[in-house]
Amino acid sequence: MKINFFPIGFLRTPFTNLADMPIQPSSEKAQPGYVDILLEYEEGLKDIGLFSHVILVYYFHEQAKTLLTVKPFLDKVPHGVFATRAPTRPNRIGISIVELQKIENNRLFLNNLDMLDGTPLLDIKPYVPPFDCYQNANSGWLPKNSEIKRQASDDRFLGV
Repeated sequence: MKINFFPIGFLRTPFTNLADMPIQPSSEKAQPGYVDILLEYEEGLKDIGLFSHVILVYYFHEQAKTLLTVKPFLDKVPHGVFATRAPTRPNRIGISIVELQKIENNRLFLNNLDMLDGTPLLDIKPYVPPFDCYQNANSGWLPKNSEIKRQASDDRFLGV
């Protein structure tokens, strides 16, 4: 089976290389930016401005390798890639929940971006707390008092 995806826009962020990027949108290093939705999809933005946060689905376009076992950020023990958010995934799809600041025509101004400048955006979904936030969820192998807010990317997942 062949599955084809195509960008609906491209993310503009201050991060021009993989080193020192934030590893999650909740990081202290996450920054504001924007996405220009391609004009043929602008109609699909109707009412998205009523939401405070959106879920971005994007493609790790600079990631060239696949690793099924990784030593993720925040741990020294290897884990299966599907038990992490590492970018070395077979399909290289990433997600981030970010704050939607405002919309001007086909441009969405966003806060807490953690992706590389020029990242192809595949989809946008509204963040809906009753659907997307589970009060009794656990964080698996991650420590309860995670250092994620200060953690930045290093060279372990460089794309080549």
